[in-house]
Parts: sequence; C-alpha cells; structure tokens
Amino acid sequence: MKSLKTFALGGVHPDENKFSEHAAIEVLPLPKLAIVPLGQNLGASSKPIVKKGDEVKVGQLIAVGEAFISANLHAPVSGKVTKVDDAVDSSGYKRPAVFIDVVDDTWDDNIDRSPEINRNIIMTRPEIIQRIKDCGIVGLGGATFPTHVKLMIPDGKKASHLIINGVECEPYLTSDHRLMLEKGEEILIGIKILMKALDVDKAIIGIENNKADAIRHLQELAADHPNIQVYALKVKYPQGGEKQLIKAAVNREVPSGKLPIEVGCVVSNVGTAFAVYEAVQKNKPLIERVVTVTGKSVRKPSNFMVRIGTPISELIEAAQGLPEDTGKVINGGPMMGKALTSIEAPVTKGSSGILIMKQEESKRQSTKSCIRCSKCTEVCPMGLEPYLLAKTAKLNLLERAEKEKVMDCMECGSCQYTCPSQLPLLDYLRLGKQRVGQLIRTRK
Repeated sequence: MKSLKTFALGGVHPDENKFSEHAAIEVLPLPKLAIVPLGQNLGASSKPIVKKGDEVKVGQLIAVGEAFISANLHAPVSGKVTKVDDAVDSSGYKRPAVFIDVVDDTWDDNIDRSPEINRNIIMTRPEIIQRIKDCGIVGLGGATFPTHVKLMIPDGKKASHLIINGVECEPYLTSDHRLMLEKGEEILIGIKILMKALDVDKAIIGIENNKADAIRHLQELAADHPNIQVYALKVKYPQGGEKQLIKAAVNREVPSGKLPIEVGCVVSNVGTAFAVYEAVQKNKPLIERVVTVTGKSVRKPSNFMVRIGTPISELIEAAQGLPEDTGKVINGGPMMGKALTSIEAPVTKGSSGILIMKQEESKRQSTKSCIRCSKCTEVCPMGLEPYLLAKTAKLNLLERAEKEKVMDCMECGSCQYTCPSQLPLLDYLRLGKQRVGQLIRTRK
C-alpha cells in the first residue's frame, strides 16, 4: 500500500475526539444583540462608518479596512446601532466594537440569497480581488489574514500551486469537515475563483485520512476538473500548518522567515474558499461562519452556522448548556486555542470552535525541572529547540531568542503537549515571539 503524504519533521498524535463529525450544520437563531469587534483580522483594525442610532441591514458595510493589511466589516444582523464602544473580546481585553440591537432579518438588496449554485465565473482577476476585498474575506483557518492581500502576488514572484487546507488537524474541531461534506460544490467553485485570481492552473486539496467521507466526496466532485486534485494525508498534528501542508503536498520547503509564495505556493482554507464563492458569485460579505461546539461532557456536540457578533453563551446554550464539570471554555481547539475569560464574548471571523473542557483535564499539572530529554525538540515541526527558546523568553534574552529563530515558531503546542515536566513551553514561546516582534519593529 502506498504511504500517505505528510511532512517529515516532528509532529505528535493527540487523541482526535471528533465528537461532532456526524453533526450536520445547524443554523443558529439570531441573537438579540450583536457585538461586532472592529479588530477581526490580522493587521490593522477596521474604522467604523456607523454611529449610535443608525439603522443597518444584513450585509451593509459598517467599518472600513483602510490600512493595506486590514479588512472591511459588515452588519451580520439588521437593526439599530446602539453604540460604538469597548467590549470584552475572547482574550479578556476591551476592544472597540459596534453594538447592534437586532430588530429583524432584513438583508441588503444587492446580496443574492437564492439557493441555486452559481457555477458561471464571469469576473476578471482584478474584479475578483476587488470583490473579495469589498466583502471583507479573511483566512478562516485561524490566522484571519485578509484574503485579497494574499492574492496580490509581489512583483518578481509567481504562484504555481494553490493548496487548499482541508486538514483540520486540531483535535475536537469539525467545522471544516462538515463544510466539505455539505458545501463541497461551492468550495470547488471557490477554488476555481482563487485559481483565476492567482493565475495558476494547479490546485491541491489536502485532507487528513480520518475524513474519508470528505475525501471521497470532493474526489467525486473534482473528477471533471483534472487541474484540481484531492490528496489524502497522514493523520499527524500539525499537518494543517502552512509549511507542513506545502511539504506534504508538493515536497517544497519554505525558507525560514519567508512566505509560501517563495516556493510558488499560496495556501487557503476550505472555509475561505466557500466564503470566496459566496462573495464573488453571490455578493455576500463574510457575516457568518461555521463554529463547532464540543467537549467530552457536552450533551449535544454540534456544528452551527453562526452570525458574527453572536455571544458565545448562545452557542453553548444551543448545545444544551454548560456541563456541571466544566473547568475551562477554550476559544479554538486544545492545542492552539486560548481560554475564554467570559462566554459573553462574541463570535468573530476567526472563531472555528468552542471547546468545553472538564475540570479534571483543564487543570495545569505541577511543573518539574527540565530533564533535557529532547522530546520537545524531536516533535517540533519547525526544527526549533523549544526548551531553549522558552528559557530565553523567561530571561528576556531577546537577541538570543531571535538568533534561535523564535519567530519561526508556529505556536502549535506540540512541545508543551509532549513535555514530561509539564513546562508551559507554549506560553513562553508566545511571550518570546511577542517581545522579539516588538524589538524587530523598533528597528524599522
């Protein structure tokens, strides 16, 4: 039997716990109040163009991404703007947001809400990129990088491959899996739109082999498109990392500190491809997304289509409430997610899942001294030395951390997962990246 494609360096095998993989996507009822944070993308926050008292429709532009790396925001609900003020986000910080009291569900007239699939791609490359920008599309795999910027290839560079990330290697999460099963044809059209925008004639969809039904489904849909291939990948975390996926799919290695375009690749998530389809073919802005709500004690693990700005508490209630043995609620998955300080924080464009962890598994274990076992180094998919980088961050040795390539860390958590001394390696690596990043910016 031919071995499955994967990346070569490091990786771990956490329990998958895909409890919601058979739960069809449900449309969550509208909230009474939508809180729309102005900073929902990598880069600069959007600038509000609405004020208290304004009435808005679903899909109406409410904030403009003025900076080069920024994204527009649109009203996810229709109603009245009650204020533009600070709101607590998923990290516990107060950030500017637009508050909208929901009145009804009136949509902007320019959005095509018909259920028919639009297969006819008529826009030119510049028109596609402009529409994606207008509709505020960002990467839905977690990074939330503005998609229109990713499609603007720098002078002197040329994309040869579009790689679509359907891996969803993070334990528990199943939103991408369900989207591939239920919106496969729209995703394929979105891929063809992205191919046209990039002027490439090859696309590869990478999916981990634990999603055999999604692999079969997309292979059947792609049978009439020989320039779109579906690859079954080995189940190994973090297979969904950009550099790991490129290595697995086309056997190219992105140099340290460089972007995928250096090796002729552009990577996009399946959720992003679906959002691109809706933007270009339906003129629908990014106002909703699929979010998984799951956990070992959750009574109804679910996948919900949720309007941006909906309080996370309403998703938990729809999954039959917060279990009594809850220890933490995580925004994302167990490897890369972060604990919520409040379940009243709103869903954003980057919200892929809500993981409710039991008390017994959410407690941090007592740490011990590093025993120099090298396990963290063996599993690091970037070839780094996490124990050393954690030490440099702890001691604030920023130049040394930069020299040891702390900025290459993808924050996958493999090192912390495998550490027998229970050291908070990922916490220190994140701290080190933040401080070194600030140091680099001061030089400029």
